[in-house]
Parts: sequence; structure tokens; C-alpha cells
Amino acid sequence: MPLSHPILIERSGRTPVADQSLELVERKGQGHPDSLCDAIAEEVSMALCREYLARFGRILHHNADKAMLVAGRSEPRTGGGRIIEPMRYIQGDRATSRFGDQQLDVGAIAETAARKKFLASLRYLTTDHGLTFQNELKEGSPELTGIFAPDQKQITANDTSAAVGYAPLTETERLVLHAERWLNSPACHTRFPEAGEDVKVMAVRRGRSLTLTVAVAFVDRFVPNITTYYERKESLRLALHAELAPSLRSLDDLTIELNTLDDPTRGENGIYLTVIGTSAEGGDCGQVGRGNRVNGLIPLNRPISNEAAAGKNPISHVGKIYSLLTHRIADRIATNVDGVEEAYVWLCSQIGRPINDPLLAASQIVPKADANIQDINPAITTIIEDELASLPQFTQQILSGNFQVW
Repeated sequence: MPLSHPILIERSGRTPVADQSLELVERKGQGHPDSLCDAIAEEVSMALCREYLARFGRILHHNADKAMLVAGRSEPRTGGGRIIEPMRYIQGDRATSRFGDQQLDVGAIAETAARKKFLASLRYLTTDHGLTFQNELKEGSPELTGIFAPDQKQITANDTSAAVGYAPLTETERLVLHAERWLNSPACHTRFPEAGEDVKVMAVRRGRSLTLTVAVAFVDRFVPNITTYYERKESLRLALHAELAPSLRSLDDLTIELNTLDDPTRGENGIYLTVIGTSAEGGDCGQVGRGNRVNGLIPLNRPISNEAAAGKNPISHVGKIYSLLTHRIADRIATNVDGVEEAYVWLCSQIGRPINDPLLAASQIVPKADANIQDINPAITTIIEDELASLPQFTQQILSGNFQVW
């Protein structure tokens, strides 16, 4: 169907990020408390979707994006410590538990999904450590649940929300993703079993020099003494450098600093040890939406939206759909339209409005030096129109789990 408002396309006056003198990018790895919350909230939503479809043949109103991980208490020690108090995961927000005369135990579904995802995310977490689950999922308001009623011919946006996506990634952004994904890869874990899943990478690029400050939670049972900790830490740092160095293109040098809070004068209290590989066991709490954006990064040089995509329902919540879709559209533009250096795409919904007819669809383009923005406008418009027209298929891809939202 035709859009109610014209698509806005304009030339951006910004300097391409790769050409700027300063760039900062962060990524929180799969065992970071915030990433755990994102991953688990998303799995809870997917589990609810599967159950709704199996029981009722349709997805019902729910959002599971309000969640918190309360840190436990632990005593890490060289050679192996112990968990004193388990972590507590609190799952909140709204989920439909009744359809017609049928009742659904949404709390049990959420708890099962959460526990399964915890075990999949932290390889040294076992049921012996315990994990407390607190269900705070409640029924939604009649006005919002009505969006999903059987007599509704078209799913409409359940929120007024804006999102922005961009492409392509800079070399710094690609290296940050590469670093964390390698540190949490089977190859790294086989070579360095002491490396836990709680990883954080912060990149600071000054001109053509890149510094990565990396935190990796070491698992104490594989560290018999402090000397071994520092030896393995240096081995891991060198291995990461060797992994990333061949990927350098425009950068001249790469510096990696690992676990910089370590202090040899403080003994065991001065090294980053954990029992199961995450700071959530005894130090840091986590919350949905405080970590990576949907492309896996926290890019401080880019415009980003504050929506927490993880846990939102995949067929009507524009905070999730548009966050993913804007990056997809931007990538298509940057990849397929000649003359585009960088592409930024904005979508803004209006509550109650069809999700494929946004209140605003716009793109800002950083063209290459020899490109004329007027010449490439039609191709950009066609891509945006095509993606909005294909939105039902796109939401099905989200439902199928084709996108990682953190």
C-alpha cells in the first residue's frame, strides 16, 4: 500500500566516522550481566511466541523487556572458590495468560526459558549453584491487548517510537565485534578454559591508532596461583592481538590492554577471578536495554535510539521491529546504491498506525566525493518502500530467531 507520508532523503553534512579523528565503540559480551538480561528476555519472548502459536494459532500481546539480574555473592579463590548466594533474575512487564476460556501459565514458560538460556550462556553455571527466578509478568491493558484480537485485520503499532540504523560498520566497529566473538568462541575457550563469558571491549581510536581495553572474567578453578593468572592473562592478550592483527586495514597499530584493574600488590584481591565466569555472581547487576544496540555495539559516534529491543514482541512492537529494520535498510542502501559512503535511516511509528506505514521514514546519506545525491534518491526510495512493503515477512524472520538483538 502507498505510504501516507513521503520518504525524506537528504545529504548529511557529517564527516564519515572512519575519517573522524576520534572514535569510541563498546561491546558487552554474552556473559556480561546486561547482555545476559537481553539474551534471556529475548528467549522468554520467543518461548511465549512459540507457546501462543502452538496453543492458539496466533501471537498474543506480551512484552518481556523489563528484566533485572540481581547479583549474587561468591568467594572466588585461586584453585576454586564457591557461590554463597545465587543470582536472582526478575522477569517483569506484561504477557497475556488467558485466551477465550483457556489459561496459560506464562510464569512457568518464562522460568523454563530463562533457566535454559542461563545454562547455555554460562558454561560453568550448573544447577548446583542455584538460580532464583522471580516472575512479575502481569496482564496487559485492554487497549493494547485489543491490537491482537481475532477481528483485527491488521496489526498496528503498540507504541509511538523512533529508531535509527546505519551502515556500513567502520573498521573499529568490526574489530570490536571480532574481539568479543573470538574471546567467547569455542576455539578460545578450548585454548583458554579459564576465560569466562563475561567480556567487555572498549575501543578508543585516535587517528589511525586503536587501543582496546578488554575485561575478561577468569574462572578460578583453572588458576592455581597468582603467578599462573598473570602468565595466562598475558598469553590471552597476545593471542587476541594475533587474532585481530591480520584484520587491520586502514589502522596503523593496535594496542590491547587486558584486565587493567589488576594490582599485584593486593594478592588474590587484586586479580579478576570469578567462580563461574561472570561478574553477576558477586559484583554487578544487569538490566535489559543497558548494553549493546541491536547490531551488537555501543557506538558513541553514531546516532542511536534508546529502545530496548530484547524481549519485545516481534510482530507489533515498533521499538524492536524498527530498531532491526533501520539497520537492515541502511545496509541495503550502503551495499547496493553506488555513490553512498554512509547511510543513516530513521523510522518513527505512531501508536495505532499500521507498522508498515510509519509516521516518518527518512534517510541521511553521506555521499562519496563524485556522487550526486539527486541521482541516487530514487534507488534509496525504492529500497525503503520495498522493505516496508515486506514488513510481514520481516517480522516472521524476527520470530524465527534470525536476528540477535544484543
